[in-house]
Amino acid sequence: GAAWKSELLVVRLGAPDERSFPRTSELMTGVDFLVWTAVQMGKAIAVNISFGNNYGSHDGDSLLSSYLDEAAVYGRNVICIGMGNEGAMARHASGQWQEGKRQVTELAVQSFQTSFNLQMYLSYEDQVDFFLVHPDGRRYAAIDDRVGTQEIRLGDTIIYLNYGQPTPYSRKQEVYLEFVPEGSYVDSGTWRIVANPRRIVTGDYDYWLPSGQSVLEGTKFLFPDPDRTFTEPAGTSKAIAVAAYDTATQSYAPFSGRGFPQAPGDIQPVIAAPGVNITTVRAGGGYAAVTGTSFATPFVTGACALLMEWGIVRGNDPYLYGQKLKSYLISGARRLPGVSEYPNRMVGYGALCVRDSLPLK
Repeated sequence: GAAWKSELLVVRLGAPDERSFPRTSELMTGVDFLVWTAVQMGKAIAVNISFGNNYGSHDGDSLLSSYLDEAAVYGRNVICIGMGNEGAMARHASGQWQEGKRQVTELAVQSFQTSFNLQMYLSYEDQVDFFLVHPDGRRYAAIDDRVGTQEIRLGDTIIYLNYGQPTPYSRKQEVYLEFVPEGSYVDSGTWRIVANPRRIVTGDYDYWLPSGQSVLEGTKFLFPDPDRTFTEPAGTSKAIAVAAYDTATQSYAPFSGRGFPQAPGDIQPVIAAPGVNITTVRAGGGYAAVTGTSFATPFVTGACALLMEWGIVRGNDPYLYGQKLKSYLISGARRLPGVSEYPNRMVGYGALCVRDSLPLK
């Protein structure tokens, strides 16, 4: 523990079933409990969220991100969220459509891959015809742009498709595809998503595969985009999104999710913390070396708790929380060797440095 004398409020999220959506509603309930309990106790709180998934438009304006932005202004709190470990996983593809120019996105599906989903995000004002091509190259099916659910059968795979609409929180339109095998496994090989843009206003598009262990390592985009590979809800504008770096090499950890969200002025990640071979307690007893942004984030959460103790508890600055605290961390961030541009998509404004973040100038 970076702030090992702090009192703890702990929320355990339920584990989702294999075929269920990520339980973001449980996360919102948990954060609500933490923030309001701290308000009732009259105490400041640093919230650690070592949780994320690829479900969403990654624009920082999802229902979950909007909720966290609202929660961030109640009481005296700061919310820290890990960027996720999708940076090098080839599970994100993106591009810019041009009117009348065919665009093909290739998706490799590994042998023995069970069911999985694919999310496509496009601007509602763009009009694009889609075709899904089976790995054998001979079978294909049109994706109807009518809103609602559809079912497509190609080979021994069924694709359940939902063509969505914009929401009150986002202008993006989601096209959700669930690949389900008729037998045990989805047909392996290279699937192709063919887009024929008819009328383009914005032209931006993104595809995401699920994060974590939901898909096999070989199920990935053949021409991925490593940027905007942070997991939701790390795009939340009022949170402190945390990337990972390797203390042994003083360099960005390639697995760490990259930014930025598309919302103007939002820079995520904000800061980087040690996330490679971190020694910590192990479930059941003892210690283990672990890697990931889930272990980088607690360094920053603990640092926030120490700064809030200095400011709020010791009376040096009763308003040292929220965006003010984020500004202090940015001001004190340490630049890493070999990186000249800040902020950047990999480590944000630099590496965590509590000493230089104290406003003692």
